[in-house]
Amino acid sequence: MATCSATSAAILSASSKPKSSSGLPSRPSLSFSALRKPILSPSLSSSCHAVTSKRPSFVVRASANELPLVGNKAPDFEAEAVFDQEFINVKLSDYIGKKYVILFFYPLDFTFVCPTEITAFSDRYEEFENINTEVLGVSIDSVFSHLAWVQTDRKSGGLGDLKYPLVSDVTKSISKAYDVLIPDQGIALRGLFIIDKEGVIQHSTINNLAIGRSVDETLRTLQALQFVQDNPDEVCPAGWKPGEKSMKPDPKLSKEYFAAI
Repeated sequence: MATCSATSAAILSASSKPKSSSGLPSRPSLSFSALRKPILSPSLSSSCHAVTSKRPSFVVRASANELPLVGNKAPDFEAEAVFDQEFINVKLSDYIGKKYVILFFYPLDFTFVCPTEITAFSDRYEEFENINTEVLGVSIDSVFSHLAWVQTDRKSGGLGDLKYPLVSDVTKSISKAYDVLIPDQGIALRGLFIIDKEGVIQHSTINNLAIGRSVDETLRTLQALQFVQDNPDEVCPAGWKPGEKSMKPDPKLSKEYFAAI
């Protein structure tokens, strides 16, 4: 509990840069104060206020030219990344027609929840590889910061060697394209996207800063996606796992599933 409360302190005080004992600016402190207030993009904040000032509403209406990410083509990007302690170039469209992609964003290098997620995906990487899936991690840090973190031992809060690339989004353009950037803090929420072989986003989940994600649930969702794509006349009920009974999306045939549970 002490660790959690200490972790929930404040995020990126960019205006003040205290000096370390070496005389160099120290790293900005990280907090998860965003948990305590909603995050609204500038384009939505005024319209939301207008709606809620008239009557309570749970609906935010997007403009006509805005499409949901899920069900549409994933925004392509090309960026530097660190893999196997080297700098490489990663282009999302290189995977189209070849692999599924797990694309996940995290706030910052050298933080607390982030290394638990990053190393968890690395430790389970073979399970994704076995079902033709690549994993890509993204943050707004530079490749130099990524490299230093990879070269830091896990017992000291580092990552050690990873089995997939860490992408650098220093321009924040990737985070913006996937709608996970917190504008006034300059970092990304914990967004995760499953992209199929055709480059279409089939799943997304976005956690606030203090909440880590589940590799188990990501893998299960990916397996369900692959099942329904291989079996277009089937759908997966809640909590479905490989080998379990699926369902026919038909008023009569679906009763076979309900009768069996």
